[in-house]
Amino acid sequence: MELSLDSEVANLEMSEIKVKDGDPSEVDAGDYESLPPHASLTIHMTAGAVAGILEHTVMYPVDSVKTRMQSLQPDPKAQYSSVYEALRRIVQTEGLLRPLRGLNITMMGAGPAHALYFACYEQVKHRLSEVIQNGGNSHIANGLAGSVATVLHDAVMNPAEVVKQRMQMYNSPYRNLLDCVRTIRRTEGLAAFYRSYSTQLTMNIPFQAVHFMTYELMQEWLNPHRQYHPGSHIMSGAAAGAVSAAITTPLDVCKTLLNTQENVALSSMHISGHLTGMANAFRTVYRLGGMAAFFKGIQARVIYQMPSTAIAWSVYEFFKYFLTKQHMEREAGTAGTV
Repeated sequence: MELSLDSEVANLEMSEIKVKDGDPSEVDAGDYESLPPHASLTIHMTAGAVAGILEHTVMYPVDSVKTRMQSLQPDPKAQYSSVYEALRRIVQTEGLLRPLRGLNITMMGAGPAHALYFACYEQVKHRLSEVIQNGGNSHIANGLAGSVATVLHDAVMNPAEVVKQRMQMYNSPYRNLLDCVRTIRRTEGLAAFYRSYSTQLTMNIPFQAVHFMTYELMQEWLNPHRQYHPGSHIMSGAAAGAVSAAITTPLDVCKTLLNTQENVALSSMHISGHLTGMANAFRTVYRLGGMAAFFKGIQARVIYQMPSTAIAWSVYEFFKYFLTKQHMEREAGTAGTV
């Protein structure tokens, strides 16, 4: 074990020296050292938490636009033809910080949700790959691991999504985060925070299955040796986000309706009380807007997901590599003093 750690750290250091000396034959291997295949659970969770928070914060204004564009019967003042027009009008009429409303609860949920998400994905993928492909890359293992990880992620993130989308809506009646949480709990009960959980899972399980399979497939093409290669992680993440977002937009529209309980839309359908269940959401969306309604906000959703997923994967892979390298160097140093 001591020899293995010493040699791995030595290889990292030698490759870095060769790149600095300008050895052209070592540019690829030196710039992008191989990712450690079995990083610790703590490393996966730390890298996942950082990646999740950045993923949700950087593109948050576009997510706010997506929520409004998915409104089935929007206020005339909140009807937008494009993402750019929506952002411009929101800032002009409601203030510079209005597109960031609800960001605080999103950050609070994203950290722990993504820590569980990535840690679970890596563990399940590794174990299933051992069974299905003798340790090699398996698309089935990737898809199943992504689906299992989603169940944990959504259990943490669903209440944050409910609060976030209520605060993103045009003319949202809530003064702040606490007012929103208290009002929902008082008027609708704790179950309201999980009213869309089944729909979210129905959306996110195929979303994440397609997402992870697309990402791993792109990595096979762009980064077959599975080295730390930022460009390949960004491109693979963007492609995975775009494909999975477009495919699952109809389910996202239903989830938004269940989360926001859009009063004007529900009143026009003579629905009293609160709309529950995925089947009811599907029927309501179809009756209000036909098939076209299921793809409301698809432009904003894809524009949001492409850079968000690219950011998440590139940050996750960087932190996984960086933290593992630091851990290896510490262990090598400890072993050398024994």
